[in-house]
Amino acid sequence: MKQSLRGLLATAFMALLITGCAMQPPSVVDRVPDQDANRLLSQAEQQAPEQAAQTRLEAANILAQQGQRENAFEAADSIDESLLSDTDRVRWAMLYSELARGLDNPRAVLRATQVLDDELPMQANQQETLAERQQWAREALDQPGVSTVSIPELEGANIQRILVALPESGPLSSVASTIATAMRNHNEIRGNGVQLSFLDTSQYSLDEIYNRAAQMNAQLVIGPLDKGQVTQLEQRDSVPMPTLALNYGNSDRNRASRLLQYGLSAEDEARQAARRAYQDGHRQMSVMVPDNDWGRRVGEAFWNEYHRQGGEVTNAVRYNPSSSVSNAVQTALNVSGERARLSNIDALFLLALPDYARQVPPTMDYYYAPNLPIYATSHLHEGRRQIRLDQDLNDVMFMDIPWQIPDAAVGGEEVLPFYSTYQRLRDETDASSFRLMAMGVDALELATRLSDLSSLEGLSGSTGTLRLADDGRIYRELPWAKFQNGTPSPILIPGLIGNDE
Repeated sequence: MKQSLRGLLATAFMALLITGCAMQPPSVVDRVPDQDANRLLSQAEQQAPEQAAQTRLEAANILAQQGQRENAFEAADSIDESLLSDTDRVRWAMLYSELARGLDNPRAVLRATQVLDDELPMQANQQETLAERQQWAREALDQPGVSTVSIPELEGANIQRILVALPESGPLSSVASTIATAMRNHNEIRGNGVQLSFLDTSQYSLDEIYNRAAQMNAQLVIGPLDKGQVTQLEQRDSVPMPTLALNYGNSDRNRASRLLQYGLSAEDEARQAARRAYQDGHRQMSVMVPDNDWGRRVGEAFWNEYHRQGGEVTNAVRYNPSSSVSNAVQTALNVSGERARLSNIDALFLLALPDYARQVPPTMDYYYAPNLPIYATSHLHEGRRQIRLDQDLNDVMFMDIPWQIPDAAVGGEEVLPFYSTYQRLRDETDASSFRLMAMGVDALELATRLSDLSSLEGLSGSTGTLRLADDGRIYRELPWAKFQNGTPSPILIPGLIGNDE
């Protein structure tokens, strides 16, 4: 873009001014005669991306010279700095960081000072100024309430370039395809211009994935999905690029900096069931889980959390899903003479898929235990209206994602998180894969918020209320429902099971 002599002089003057006052409080900018920055911003709307970025930078400079700091900050904030030349990126960083510091915005300062990591050509005093501002921003953010799993290179950044690393072949390819489809649909509906690039992880090692991400100029990676790969990453001190893994590793804690983990964890649901049952006053429980690795992991999660709360698991059954339900229920309920013996059992925790789960309550009725409370995970709910089949689950309490139980979770579909995406995916998706679709939507939402980790605390997502733990693992808090007349209904008063009719 051609510049007038006056514009070049003004730009040079501004660069000198910012550099010269680097160690001074950023409160004084000499006023210059009015120039039409708004006209430049309007022109930028009609220009190609690279030219628009340059035009917005000139407008931000003019607004700053005129003393319109907030407007100048807004203009500079809207710039995709990756489209600028190296020289202009330095100009942008000097201006944007000065404005951000004056407006007491340390996250924006950190975004601006990322240029220090890119080894751009700059003068020594510019480098010193940016380093000083970066130090100020980091100190400003080191205070109570700011998460210690912060990702400095993303602080205040406008996240626009994401590499999604998922397998396109192998046992997880179907799951990955569903998640990817949801991301693409949600990104289109959001309409915020995030560039999603997809990479087949079945073709590359973890280190090669990060190398490809760097070559693509990605700001972060979503993936991997494989639990073993996530375990490998979480055992490192750090990962090469900010990463949102779509599973949880096997370690007790995630120790890798820049690595966050999110997924649909059955173990997490079991822990929530344990807390809920204890909250409802139950101190002795029986447990039924399938006799496989999944059942072992989920059963242990329930057992450990329930004991931590102060409860006691008095009976535990690992059943064969292909065998008679009656045998498992007899053991779980201490059946003797065709009658359950419940002197040491207040409630039952059930982990089961729908076909098996539907047989449990009628079998309990047969053994004279119709009023024993049952707490279950989302896995017994197919997510579609099946009143006749689900009548057998009446009075069973279970948790599920808001997208699967909108009436029970939030009071109707219209108030669901990301309702527009919900509408599209609900019409096009089989019920069996809808939770994975919701996971893909929340994964994209989480990724675009990694520049401000405090925004992840209590985020209302399609898979539940999301919260970030100190070790970078993101957990879901799910709403509860109870089957009534074959339909999920809300449990209105937590802790008072008998008062929710």
